[in-house]
Amino acid sequence: AEDPRMVTYQQLDLFAEILARARQDYVTEVDEKAAMKAAINGMLTSLDPHSSYLDPDDFRSMQVQTSGEYGGLGIEVTMEDGFVKVISPMDDTPASRAGIQPGDLITSINGKPIIGQTLNEAVKEMRGEKGTDIDVTILREGEDPFDVTLTREVIQQK
Repeated sequence: AEDPRMVTYQQLDLFAEILARARQDYVTEVDEKAAMKAAINGMLTSLDPHSSYLDPDDFRSMQVQTSGEYGGLGIEVTMEDGFVKVISPMDDTPASRAGIQPGDLITSINGKPIIGQTLNEAVKEMRGEKGTDIDVTILREGEDPFDVTLTREVIQQK
């Protein structure tokens, strides 16, 4: 039987070769950091659709979501099938008061479809000045899509 570590190294060699060839021959300049991040996210998503890689900047950004430093909706989210999926609304926040539920998919923000955005980009759109309104389109299993208007509040971590 082949040593699993050797198989891993062979696959990493193949990946490095493909990345080098893309860097050399692609029609536009290749952003290696973005390509690596996309490859890692693709690998994690293939293992578990709820998993994703957060680089240090994205991680800090996600921490800010719950630290009370911004106006937001009060939801923990992930990305699934190109949409923002609600993991859970936080108690006594605009999202929980509006009836947002775990498993809800946010398909658009202020009329702009989310498909094609990263989780970080969508989260940035959901944040804003305290007291400002945001319209989100929700897709809930077994129901037609519906719009909800929420007013951003400072979200305190409990």
